[in-house]
Amino acid sequence: MLLFDSLFGSSASAVLSDPTPAKPASMAFPAQDKYWIPSVIEDAKSKATAVKEDAKIRANDLTADAKDRFAATERAVKANVVPKKGIELYSGQYYTACMVGGILACGTTHTLVTPLDLVKCRRQVDASLYKSNMEAWRNIYRAEGMRGIFTGYQPTFIGYSFQGAGKYGFYELFKKTYADALGPDSAVKYRTFVYLAASASAEVIADVLLCPWEAIKVRMQTSIPPFARTTREGWGKITGAEGLGGLYKGLSPLWARQIPYTMMKFASFERTVEAIYNRLPKKKSEYSKLTQTGVSFLGGYIAGILCALISHPADVMVSKMNANKNASEGAGAAIKRIYGEIGFGGLWNGLPVRILMIGTLTGLQWLIYDSFKVALGLPTTGIKKLCGGKEVCDAIPVYLWTLCLYEYGLMMYFALILALLFDMSRDILGIPIVTSP
Repeated sequence: MLLFDSLFGSSASAVLSDPTPAKPASMAFPAQDKYWIPSVIEDAKSKATAVKEDAKIRANDLTADAKDRFAATERAVKANVVPKKGIELYSGQYYTACMVGGILACGTTHTLVTPLDLVKCRRQVDASLYKSNMEAWRNIYRAEGMRGIFTGYQPTFIGYSFQGAGKYGFYELFKKTYADALGPDSAVKYRTFVYLAASASAEVIADVLLCPWEAIKVRMQTSIPPFARTTREGWGKITGAEGLGGLYKGLSPLWARQIPYTMMKFASFERTVEAIYNRLPKKKSEYSKLTQTGVSFLGGYIAGILCALISHPADVMVSKMNANKNASEGAGAAIKRIYGEIGFGGLWNGLPVRILMIGTLTGLQWLIYDSFKVALGLPTTGIKKLCGGKEVCDAIPVYLWTLCLYEYGLMMYFALILALLFDMSRDILGIPIVTSP
């Protein structure tokens, strides 16, 4: 060691004797930084905790959103894929529902306008009987009370309930049948003729159901004092004097009145509703059910006005024939005699009242009918899109009145002429009116 010290010095010997190496000056931590490492660790922990909480919040939000999306998807699937228990279109249940809707539409509305119908019928039979509707109602009320104003409401309700069932139910059936027979493209192209043919076919059946009750109603309303006080009494009087044939002797003129009326009613309604929807900016399905039924009422009112114009002469003739037709007189002979008495002008007696009555009546009928269909989950009557979803472009032009009268008028009066020719041929051949022994 002495030799080592003499060679390298005492400092080197001290180093060898102490195995712990001395810290470099740069490695020494100052006294004020002795907590530096723990603070960094705590800071890292707090940031990690914050990130963890933020991630947990985001995960919860995503979970809630996913649950909402899943629930919405599930609802949509159930609504669109899972079949609802409803009425299938064009099924037997569907046509039955249409018949019930027709009963509600026709039976109730015709009964409500009985006071108007009473005055109309009496003025058709005797134009000089009343100067105005108000005068008529005042005189009837003074003589017979409120019951007198509603004379004939019982056969009206029964008869037009039967007629409504046949008219609306069979119209839907014949419309589908004729459209299927033509095929999709031809049914769209000739849809007006489908409407006309379907409505005419349905009305033939509906009038057979209506005729007995119409005969009782007209006799009750056009006779002063009334022919009968109740429907049962009227039925007994007619069948007792004329047999069951007496209830149907007005069937031919009833067809002549109602077939043109119904052809105009349904065809002009369908085309009017189509024109309204084609002028609206959105699809029919995008409008609320309230809006759709409002369109039905508007289309029905316009159709009703046209119906009144077309069918009024035959309506006058029916009232006249039921009021004063002889038991042994054929329909053709009776029409000839009555026309000789009243002339062409007499065929238009009571037209303003009929326009008011039929316009309101038809509008309300379509409103009730389509509202009933909506309540059952069925679509309203009328279309905007046809044939593969393509828009119908040939909407009715502005001159709706002229078009309808021109397009349908000749066909309506052609039906009237056919009915008259039928009765005239029966008279020529000497075929008697069927009566009971």
